[in-house]
Amino acid sequence: MPLYEHVFLARQDISQQQAEGLLDTYRTLIAENGGKVGKTEYWGLKSLAYRVKKNRKAHYTLMNIDAPHEAVAEMERQMGLSTDVIRFLTVKVDEHEDGPSAMMRRSDDRDGRGDRDGRGDRDGRRGPRRDRDRDRDRDRDYGSRESRSDSSDDDKSGGQEDSE
Repeated sequence: MPLYEHVFLARQDISQQQAEGLLDTYRTLIAENGGKVGKTEYWGLKSLAYRVKKNRKAHYTLMNIDAPHEAVAEMERQMGLSTDVIRFLTVKVDEHEDGPSAMMRRSDDRDGRGDRDGRGDRDGRRGPRRDRDRDRDRDRDYGSRESRSDSSDDDKSGGQEDSE
């Protein structure tokens, strides 16, 4: 049977238990249609990048599914009818990932980040900041900002103070 990864987003105003109840509902629906649900993960209530059906947050849930296409299509149809599910995505995969998904891994367990203890990734090899050098050179060539602002204030008075 084909393998699928399925993520659905439930409304923010339902409880975590209700979101897990939705998961159980769809798990039994898949089982009734000849499939099975492997790993499931509840990712929690997370902020959305933009409002979806007047919701700013959603309960995220992942399901690894091993089922025929008809079972997945029926589950997606039921999700489309449900008022509690605001979005869902099903992706066909070659094999399911072992262990926790990328959303459940801690940040220091992720691959490709390298050793970043103490933010020592540069080992003190940081070069000079260009904006500081540019400002220093500009002040040296044209005078400091304070002296420029003082001289501009004198020009604005136009010598009227001396006339009295």
